[in-house]
Amino acid sequence: MRRLGQLYPTTPVPLDHQDAYTLLVAVLLSAQCTDVRVNQITPRLFALARTPAAMADQPIEAIESIVRPCGLGPQKAKAIKELSRIITEQHQGQVPATLEELEKLPGVGHKTAQVVMAQAFGVPSFPVDTHIHRLAQRWKLTDGRSVTQTERDLKRLFPESAWNKLHLQIIFYGREHCTARGCDGTKCEICRTCFPDRAKPVATKKA
Repeated sequence: MRRLGQLYPTTPVPLDHQDAYTLLVAVLLSAQCTDVRVNQITPRLFALARTPAAMADQPIEAIESIVRPCGLGPQKAKAIKELSRIITEQHQGQVPATLEELEKLPGVGHKTAQVVMAQAFGVPSFPVDTHIHRLAQRWKLTDGRSVTQTERDLKRLFPESAWNKLHLQIIFYGREHCTARGCDGTKCEICRTCFPDRAKPVATKKA
């Protein structure tokens, strides 16, 4: 935590957004897609429709034509239109601020809901993506048997007040220094510092 705090004292959210709704849509689009690509797509999407009500009124073909470069275009377009309708009709146009209600929305899984809770509403959460799942195993913070187990272990190990910042710091570090191909648990600074006697590469379980 100390070293990550030195490397990444500020933790801007990698996905460009203006509010809870634009963050929710951006996180949904980021599934199996890079943040860079999502940030290229969302300006066009929100120029088409900026609010849940406006998005719900758009033809699904118009939404899909914009989000297609993010992959899984038909599924993501359908989910965006439908969740926009539900937010408009059932939540007075406001993104629900509970994990339970967020996870009921189409296309919104546990990780997506946790990102929104953490970054839009400031609720302590520890979303586990592929970087965090891999690094937590390399650093012996979890056995990696499942993403759920990794989340549980990290929440047990670190203070709740650090969760929202720490999950982004681990992602930033994983992208920059402890990548899937660039480090096998023996090469990056944190791996070498924490495990100086480690001789063999660490095999990690995928998320």
